Amino acid sequence: MSTLEVRHLVKDFRVRDGLRRGTLRAVDDVSFTLAAGRTVAVVGESGSGKSTVARMIAQLETPTAGEILLDGEPIGRRGRALARYRNQVQMVFQDPFASLNPYHPVSYHLERPLRIHGVARGKEVTPAVHRLLRSVELDPPEVFAAKRPHEMSGGQRQRIAIARALAPGARFLVADEPVSMLDVSIRLGVLSLLARLQREENLGVLYITHDLATARHFSDEIVVMLRGDVVEQGPSDQVILDPQHDYTKTLLAAAPDPSRHGRLRDEVRAELAAQAS
Repeated sequence: MSTLEVRHLVKDFRVRDGLRRGTLRAVDDVSFTLAAGRTVAVVGESGSGKSTVARMIAQLETPTAGEILLDGEPIGRRGRALARYRNQVQMVFQDPFASLNPYHPVSYHLERPLRIHGVARGKEVTPAVHRLLRSVELDPPEVFAAKRPHEMSGGQRQRIAIARALAPGARFLVADEPVSMLDVSIRLGVLSLLARLQREENLGVLYITHDLATARHFSDEIVVMLRGDVVEQGPSDQVILDPQHDYTKTLLAAAPDPSRHGRLRDEVRAELAAQAS
């Protein structure tokens, strides 16, 4: 089974306060394993370090210490090893509008990774773009391929971002708060899409969120972070139903109406069952 493993990850940032300079430790000794076909949720408030972990895994930040392994092998810093890693580990950003170039149509955003990573060339490119659009439930694909980001809703733009992440043949998606900037009414659709893609494509999904409710229902394991440290970690139901750390209990107490969580779970299960039938 394919795995993405994080071992003792540390990230320090240099900071300056007037004439004084120092170091801020944003992430301190974080470890977990994400397997293909599974979801790990990293949960915490703003400033907890969860997005920094995501950016290090996506190679947008360089770890100060620790290592990241793909299928048991440390990732390379350059050359073919790094290119292979980037093919297989892709990121979905929080803001779907900011992550897409407003001057280009959807077709450009999907054709570019297909060509750069050698997935499709020549006459293969347009059919490959259409397959990606159908995979994220944007149909008819030729209509959406011609649109520009501002002509679509936030949920549709995030689906384009997910399709772009899948274009190189990714086996792992790093989803950094993928629904936090979307209307509540369309969040369920995007999360259900991620769940379906995970099941059908055997994807590993790292789900970065501050929402323990969705973390429970869309993940197999939860990692709770506070000020750069992992304060609790384990199977989702165990962490939610029997929290051990005071911070986890505080997050649960601050969560919205628990009955709403039950309805959300039932809606998600019903939709996934309908898709599977």
